[in-house]
Amino acid sequence: MLMTHTCGELNSKDAAREVILCGWVDTRRDHGKLIFIDIRDRSGITQIVFIPKQSQGAYLKAQELRSEFVVRVKGIVNLRPSGMINSKIPTGEIEILGLELEILNSSLTPPFEIKDDLDITEEMRLKYRYLDLRRPKVLRNFRLRHDLFRVIRAYLDNHGFIECETPILTKSTPEGARDYLVPSRLNPGEFYALPQSPQLFKQIFMVAGIEKYYQIAKCFRDEDLRADRQPEFTQLDLEMSFIQEEDIFTVFEELMQIIFKELKGVELKRPFPRMQYKDAVAKFKSDKPDLRAELNVEFAFVWIIDFPLLKYNGEEKRWESEHHPFTAPVQEDIEILESSPEKVRSRSYDLVLNGAEIGSGSIRIHDPKLQERILKLIGIEKEDAYRRFGFLLEAFQYGAPPHGGFAFGVDRLLAMIAGEQSIREVIAFPKTQKAFCPLTSAPSVVDKKQLKELHLIVKEPDNQKKD
Repeated sequence: MLMTHTCGELNSKDAAREVILCGWVDTRRDHGKLIFIDIRDRSGITQIVFIPKQSQGAYLKAQELRSEFVVRVKGIVNLRPSGMINSKIPTGEIEILGLELEILNSSLTPPFEIKDDLDITEEMRLKYRYLDLRRPKVLRNFRLRHDLFRVIRAYLDNHGFIECETPILTKSTPEGARDYLVPSRLNPGEFYALPQSPQLFKQIFMVAGIEKYYQIAKCFRDEDLRADRQPEFTQLDLEMSFIQEEDIFTVFEELMQIIFKELKGVELKRPFPRMQYKDAVAKFKSDKPDLRAELNVEFAFVWIIDFPLLKYNGEEKRWESEHHPFTAPVQEDIEILESSPEKVRSRSYDLVLNGAEIGSGSIRIHDPKLQERILKLIGIEKEDAYRRFGFLLEAFQYGAPPHGGFAFGVDRLLAMIAGEQSIREVIAFPKTQKAFCPLTSAPSVVDKKQLKELHLIVKEPDNQKKD
């Protein structure tokens, strides 16, 4: 047995027990005839004392220890003297009298201390992310992430949803942000795309009769980055058949209630307010209003509804989707689709929290003829539509039920719950604002053999060409 207990679980009830702990040396203090170390794992810290007369071998080996050495200690749990109790930590009533010490691995001197509130650059933290993740504050964010996933899965499982996976290598259907493209070695000159969302596949699940689908999905968008954006991110994706807007609202309001109660101890009131897009813009000059002052609450949710279905692209002189082209128009506005497209409202909805959009969704188009009309209206003729979205349009011809869904950004919600300004704080290995990974130095150059196998030639960027 390598260990009997973790470094955060022992207390006064364990006095006189023989235990074995494994972890990292957090600190070492040499008092001459006594050597103290704090040993740390993800559960917490325990103090160890080495005394020569109790174990000369362990005492001598303890003199070799430095910060972040990995050790295994066998010893006896002792109560600390009353004046030496540390009430700030769960193990503060006890210490371990070290009888045996094994150095499992040594460590270089870390480039920064493993403690909170450090004045170091983000680039340094991300370059040594494996050290940064040892810090209690950073680790707490990933416990929180785990707890969020646990709560989500428990709620959706109890409400009849099926967790389904969708492809990562899929078809490029450009509409909105830029795709990340992956060249196909077996099909020269052709490319996969990494999914911006599982949108089309989850609608096909509805045609297939899944009825209630969810997925905690990785999504990819090649776009300019800000504090709340990453080239790859995680979202909770959900789709339901035979429903209307209120069904979606109920599911997500109940889910948010449970999330905030379990993770923050905050009781959210339902139903969340609803606000029409035009009213939000008129009153707040934004479709992401912050209602904390008005509602007098740490967290203000509001549904924004009745978005325009379309917006006009003056540069390209064409109509384009406000959300995406699979969003259903309000039923009574269908008759003015072609005559007054600017007046057509959509059955879409955003969920806004404290002035930030955390998710969006819509009731989808399930009638293939209506879907073709919408695509034509935004400049995608039937032939092009079938080239890009044919697999979805064809599926709609085999009995597509009325359906709708929603997705929210897990990283963005987590950052808000954790009180962080950037979603990079809740992503294990994030990219910088230039989409660069300091840990792995990705993206990076690949060798010519790989490029040849993929039938690719890399052109030298214009700004690097020699005169």
